[in-house]
Amino acid sequence: MLYAGIDLGGTNIKAALVTAEGEILCEASRPTCLPRPSGEICADIAGLLDELADRAGCRGQIAALGIGCPGSVDEAGTVVYANNLRWKNFPAGTVLQNMTGLPVAVGNDANVAALGEALFGCARGAQSAVIVTLGTGVGGGIIINGRMVTGFNGAASELGHMVVVPGGVPCTCGQRGCLEMYASATGLVRMTREAMDRHPHSLLHTLSAGRGVDGRLAFAAADRGDQAAREVVDTYLQTLALGLSNLINILFPEVIGLSGGVANQGESLLEPLRRLVEPAVYGHELGGPRTRLVLCTLGYRAGVIGAAMLAKQKMESGT
Repeated sequence: MLYAGIDLGGTNIKAALVTAEGEILCEASRPTCLPRPSGEICADIAGLLDELADRAGCRGQIAALGIGCPGSVDEAGTVVYANNLRWKNFPAGTVLQNMTGLPVAVGNDANVAALGEALFGCARGAQSAVIVTLGTGVGGGIIINGRMVTGFNGAASELGHMVVVPGGVPCTCGQRGCLEMYASATGLVRMTREAMDRHPHSLLHTLSAGRGVDGRLAFAAADRGDQAAREVVDTYLQTLALGLSNLINILFPEVIGLSGGVANQGESLLEPLRRLVEPAVYGHELGGPRTRLVLCTLGYRAGVIGAAMLAKQKMESGT
């Protein structure tokens, strides 16, 4: 049995045919070309499905279609609000089911990608996992017993909007001091620029020549002993560790997986994070099993695999 997974992004629509074991048979993509009408985007999704079926020679063998979509999504597959798509109360599931004739499942894109990592990526075999994406913002998802935790209104798992610095930097959500404002790549760049303004002779200025200021700059300068960069990295690590330890103390998942651009720092990120997180976890002094802090492994494919598995779950549950 095959399942189609769609990762609907602001730049591209990625599609894949996926087996029940999480293996991708073939992939395709098209530019999203925003802004444009919702019907055109759905028509492109249906077109990608036809393209994949023709390439794989499997017409009639696709059991269900899953979509990972930005924004909040309810259980009926209605996109309640997705600002970059300009969708509000759009019945994406119903529209795509009518276009394709397949059962359709729709979920928030970050939750869906977390499902992919939990089932076939960094948390494979674990009963519980939290995936945290450190990209332009801080997103992610919570997976318990192979199922996404979405809350009664479909808006759960907004991990980036826990407050870690009361009265801190204003966030786009309206709060101040959200994790997203400190642990995202955007927050890291902001803190790096602020440090460069305070320290005109910092190595940050030398290393930024020709490459600009990005999420890697502070780590690179700190590795070479620059004190201003070290302060930026320490602040970044401390606030991220606070957010992760909060998640552990609330959920105690078996695995926390980190993805996104900042996570590309690898062990230079994970090793100090583990040291900071452990003493903040309830009962750490008693020993025993600990939440594993790891890097995600599926990359961009997490979205399409997770979407396909969401479709499989919906079909199997008969909902």
